[in-house]
Amino acid sequence: MIGFIRGKLVTKTPPLLVLDVQGVGYEIEAPMTTFYNLPVMGETVHLHTHLVVREDAHILFGFSTESDRMMFRTLIKVNGVGPKLALTILSGQSADEFHRCIHDNDTAALIRLPGVGKKTAERLIIEMRDKLPTRDDSSLSSSSEQGSIVSSRSNAKQEAISALCALGYKPQDASKMVQGIAQEDKSCEDIIRLALQRKT
Repeated sequence: MIGFIRGKLVTKTPPLLVLDVQGVGYEIEAPMTTFYNLPVMGETVHLHTHLVVREDAHILFGFSTESDRMMFRTLIKVNGVGPKLALTILSGQSADEFHRCIHDNDTAALIRLPGVGKKTAERLIIEMRDKLPTRDDSSLSSSSEQGSIVSSRSNAKQEAISALCALGYKPQDASKMVQGIAQEDKSCEDIIRLALQRKT
């Protein structure tokens, strides 16, 4: 198991990023909560990781905080929730927001996430209620306090739409989500963050 990885950030195209670790490029899939914390290109990044081994691929998932990795590992233990859906859930809600949905039995908020139907939402609430720490646990991290990112703005809108599609949203829905967002001086990650906030 690869517990963490540290390397130079060379590519970030949500949900995929690439780290150069002593000349080897590691492809890592990450939730948007991690992308919000990424530094500028060329800077060193330290990520907590989880390796998923399938018959056709070995996929490395990266997280900026240990609490996000723990949440991911808890999510993929839920019946019917795979790594892709777990990544979408972590991208669409902060840990604190997800916590509230579980403890308040808020299936409506969970259903708004792509790939989460009524049965899956109900299963998440039932299976995760006893696995999550209390709401005031200090280990919880909120994405609302995470910093903004400096990156290329030239194609930010289209990159944001592509990223939302990769996270499970339909192309027409992704386009609607970014419409109306003032895009001056906003990075792809900023646009995605605003679009996800409007969606919820």
